Amino acid sequence: MATSIDPGLLVQLKKYGVKDAATCFNCGNCTAVCALSTEATPFPRKVIRYLQIGAADKLLHSPEPWLCYYCGECSETCPRDANPGEVMMGLRRYLTARYDRFGISRLFYTSTVFEIFAILFIAALVGLGFYAFHGPIITGRVALNQFAASHVIELLDLAMLAVLSFFLLTNARFMARAILGDPNHYQREGIQWNGIPLGIYLGELKVLLSHFLTQKKFKGCGSKEQRRQWIAHLLIMSGYSIIFILVVVFLRWFQHDGILPIWNPVRLLGYYATFALLYGTTYAFWGRLRKTKTVYKYSHSSDWAFLILLWLTTFTGILIHFAMLLEMPLATYTLYVIHMMIAIPMLVLEVPFAKWAHLLYRPLALYLLRVKERATA
Repeated sequence: MATSIDPGLLVQLKKYGVKDAATCFNCGNCTAVCALSTEATPFPRKVIRYLQIGAADKLLHSPEPWLCYYCGECSETCPRDANPGEVMMGLRRYLTARYDRFGISRLFYTSTVFEIFAILFIAALVGLGFYAFHGPIITGRVALNQFAASHVIELLDLAMLAVLSFFLLTNARFMARAILGDPNHYQREGIQWNGIPLGIYLGELKVLLSHFLTQKKFKGCGSKEQRRQWIAHLLIMSGYSIIFILVVVFLRWFQHDGILPIWNPVRLLGYYATFALLYGTTYAFWGRLRKTKTVYKYSHSSDWAFLILLWLTTFTGILIHFAMLLEMPLATYTLYVIHMMIAIPMLVLEVPFAKWAHLLYRPLALYLLRVKERATA
């Protein structure tokens, strides 16, 4: 089948942070030094060539950008300063936008104005919602569950989870179809999806779960610096996942007017998640401000938005905890509203349409490659 060419692709990708790909002369040095590149998936060289010639459809079907964990070695050794590591990062943003059938990711990544407006707009809606519908303001003691009833917040959380899951899984389904390719390539019998027996999907689920929970290929480059990056990344992911589960699934046990005993498992998990998020985001902030590491020298506006929202969500959560410990009712209620005005825009925008979606797309790409390998064996 002929490959369609988009002559404006390289210009279009500049909006996603791909700045220097035109200088690449395809020497292959980046692929040679990459510890994660294989004969079956040779990157970054292959996908850089695709974008240079405008092969947008081939890029859409390529899993390689998700196999890169951006250690930066390819950029450090590139003889043309084409910055292949950042090119791969930009391609991940571009593919996230291509998978999104609703067009929100494209706007979020290509328009800083839309990005800021969307965050502020959702934050304003949350603030107005609390202003109009909050419960009684009790000043004699901290009564957070009177001000923001946990059972109401829990229902709203579950509704938000359902909506965000719909968007994210719809986009992930499109990604899966793109990576698996033409169903006619898989001539198999039995119950199938995209031409592949369901038994193969089920049999390889361990690959998806393993990479999602551990992000273990992140440390595959082997350098000490890459291991530190992996630890920071794992802390952010695990801390966020724990807080998300506590807030959405176990809110009635997590949100208390009183303070749980120090040995309570919910409180201990909350402390771990808070430390993990604060350490991970501060580490990334410091790296991007200093710019001493290749991976942090170039930052897209969406990178800053993600870190700022996540750090502020964590920090305001800490302030709420201290306000409750110090028995400051008005401060607790005010900080709670501010906290929600930061956390909800982050969830609504980042989970299905931006950076948090990468947490699913990376292990999903590895899983789909394994499924594809077994189906064609």
